[in-house]
Amino acid sequence: MAHFPFEISASQGQARTGVLKTPRGEIRTPAFMPVGTAGTVKGVYMDQVREAGSDIILGNTYHLMLRPGAERVKKLGGLHRFGGWSGPILTDSGGFQVWSLSKLRKMTEEGVTFQSHIDGSKHLLTPERSIEIQADLLGADISMQLDECTEFPSPFNKAKSSMELSLRWGRRSLEYFGERENQTLFAIIQGSTFPELRRQSAEASVLEMTAGGYGGFAVGGLAVGEGHDAMCDTLEFTVPFLPKERPRYLMGVGKPIDIVEAVARGIDMFDCVIPTRSGRHGQVWTDTGPYNIKNARFAEDETPLDALINCEASQNYSKAYIHHLVRSGELLGAMILSWHNIAYFQKLMQRIRVSISENAFDKFAQEFRANWSSKS
Repeated sequence: MAHFPFEISASQGQARTGVLKTPRGEIRTPAFMPVGTAGTVKGVYMDQVREAGSDIILGNTYHLMLRPGAERVKKLGGLHRFGGWSGPILTDSGGFQVWSLSKLRKMTEEGVTFQSHIDGSKHLLTPERSIEIQADLLGADISMQLDECTEFPSPFNKAKSSMELSLRWGRRSLEYFGERENQTLFAIIQGSTFPELRRQSAEASVLEMTAGGYGGFAVGGLAVGEGHDAMCDTLEFTVPFLPKERPRYLMGVGKPIDIVEAVARGIDMFDCVIPTRSGRHGQVWTDTGPYNIKNARFAEDETPLDALINCEASQNYSKAYIHHLVRSGELLGAMILSWHNIAYFQKLMQRIRVSISENAFDKFAQEFRANWSSKS
């Protein structure tokens, strides 16, 4: 199996910055991946996503397998060509969406049978089928093993059985993935908020490296209701069991403060729908959290969203104009805010990378925490 070269250029404490080198381009880490659920980052052109500083985007197996169909995407040239994105793409396994969206689902050792939220049709997603969709049909650069997302809260025994099922599915995912020159596969570490389960999951997944194994390791099952402090604690006792020479990915996270704290605990990659979902609801992200542009105080505010971010959406439209667009239900308002929010998140990642390279991340993180907690 291909292991993309991962070069760490600087570190401070557990925080590190570097480059993950893929055949389709370099990914500067820590990296934030905008979510392209159905072959598009909602409301934003791909060149805007790229110009905002994104090196990689995420594609969604569950949604694409249901519509337009993974075989059709393959017929049309794969997800890169279909969606107009030439850089690296990471696809999720589909497991989380089955868990969160499908009202009727049944877990067995074979896989998960579920009912489509679109038309009610029934489907079976196995570890092998998930990898076939991701790697063979969509053409993902980075695929994820199929896992069961453990509900929170879960009793220990239920979390244990869920984690062990994910380990078995991971081995089947690896076996099906086999040897590939220009693609890689990441493991997903589960175990809820139980240190012993997280350790077992990590150690068993790392053992697979002796036979080729995984090209990276993701921490799954967080950002599902456990709260910020529990997330940080879980990372504290999970990350030390992951190999330093592989990238570490925290799935589905998150808010800027979550990202800063996770970087401080050794995480290299992130994805979240927050930038675009917030944009569609009138929210603007800043270092102190989000604010709502629909608020009356912006009705005559002629200042830009953020003049310091090198992005047209951030610099070229007044808050008053965007306030008007959003209040009027104009699509352009959501598009501008989504574009700006992606640029803000990528600017945050750039600042994090620079602070680590200059041995100033601790100071950066301390100031960021203070600004965040001072929000009224």
